[in-house]
Amino acid sequence: MPNGSLSLPARLCLLAWDPERSSAAETARVHHLVRAGALTELAQRGLLTDDEGIATPADLDSRTGDAVLDGLLELVRESLPHRWRTWVRLHARVTFDAVREQLVAEGYLRAEKKRVLGVFPSVEYVLARGAAARALREEARRVLRGPQPAGEVSERDAALAALAAAAGLGVPEGTVTGVRAQDRITELARRCASAAPGMRKVVSEVWDAVSDEGARAPASARG
Repeated sequence: MPNGSLSLPARLCLLAWDPERSSAAETARVHHLVRAGALTELAQRGLLTDDEGIATPADLDSRTGDAVLDGLLELVRESLPHRWRTWVRLHARVTFDAVREQLVAEGYLRAEKKRVLGVFPSVEYVLARGAAARALREEARRVLRGPQPAGEVSERDAALAALAAAAGLGVPEGTVTGVRAQDRITELARRCASAAPGMRKVVSEVWDAVSDEGARAPASARG
């Protein structure tokens, strides 16, 4: 998949930017999708494990070298125990903001200062690398529609496509409708769950939390 050096939450965040408008709606749904990606990547790396439905750090010392992932890992370590579904939403804006700053630093987004009503200072984040965003969307669409068997898709690519589809973000309208499409998404979700022990429970809870957000969103706000 293009932009392979980016983490899963960073790629999900980039998917939220519309290449045709160079902008994104910063909604709770986007924040939750990005957080879901961070939780999934930490679980796939074996740094967060499932303990009877509770997201649990595997140890007290491991780091990924990625500031966003390590920040979330530290937050989980220092907080009361919570289920995966809760962590998709709890302080999700913190993870989104950190990922967005990563994308600015990498040159995918550009921060533009402006004034609201000509008075109040504000910052607008616009897409700086439209070709990269379009390529990412096209690859997500290709993974969702096949023809590559789900078992041959990498765990990270399967996670990106399945989570984006569950949230209804970054994929063309109509890509995830119909029985066949839903079967494909289920296959990709199972592929995500093959990465590490306990991933099936993780994927199930994170998927349900993100799907709930996607179902509540109006059709005009999707993809």
